[in-house]
Amino acid sequence: MQNMICVIVLLRLCLWHLNGVFGDEVKSVSVMEGHSVTLHTDTELHTHDVMEWMFGVQSPDEIIAEINREVNITSFINERLKNHVEIDAQTGSLIITNITTQHTGRYQLEIIRKPSVLIRHFNLTVYARLPVPVISRDSSQCSSSSSSSCCCVLCSVVNVSHDVSVSWYKGKSLLSSISVSDLNIRLSLPLEVEYQDTNTYRCVVNNPITNHTQHLHITQLCHTSAENTQTHNNRKCAVDDDVVYAGVMRR
Repeated sequence: MQNMICVIVLLRLCLWHLNGVFGDEVKSVSVMEGHSVTLHTDTELHTHDVMEWMFGVQSPDEIIAEINREVNITSFINERLKNHVEIDAQTGSLIITNITTQHTGRYQLEIIRKPSVLIRHFNLTVYARLPVPVISRDSSQCSSSSSSSCCCVLCSVVNVSHDVSVSWYKGKSLLSSISVSDLNIRLSLPLEVEYQDTNTYRCVVNNPITNHTQHLHITQLCHTSAENTQTHNNRKCAVDDDVVYAGVMRR
């Protein structure tokens, strides 16, 4: 009986291998909104192939397109994608044009090539366009002890999407950073600098595949005075000692 069970298990493993399921992996693909992306089949289509592309946010449960090479018929079914997709005639690769964040999800290709079945899985992430950060002066972010000696600025971005972070850099050194996992919110990150500071500061907003940078121009944004300059000589700002939590500066 034990030998029979082993034989059955081996037969199932062989069948799964023939059907293209055994050892199948998910390929992750990332792209910016508005661009085009190709999900490659890594094969050439044969004359008698029957192919099906599927899509779903959590799992591929909606049919995008069906292709029957033997009768030369291609049908696009999914309403969300049908005006955005093309099928490569030679490989069957799925080309998505003018892509939007609604196209983020799981994709599956199935090619019936008797006696086997070829399966490919893709995890596609579409990132929204990044907003350009805006740097403004904001005295409300200054502590009472440093308000007369320091210029307090705020780097802000609006309508950010998931996996976006905002960071302040002094030269190449990271000073502070915040990130967000929600959609369509405002991110703000404060910074204190001395009026006569000659270092280079920049605010960077980024996601995993791109970024935007805005440089801080202290002489333009922070208007100094003789009183401020005199106070500056006796007191330093807390640029390097601040810790930032979700846009709120704490000491």
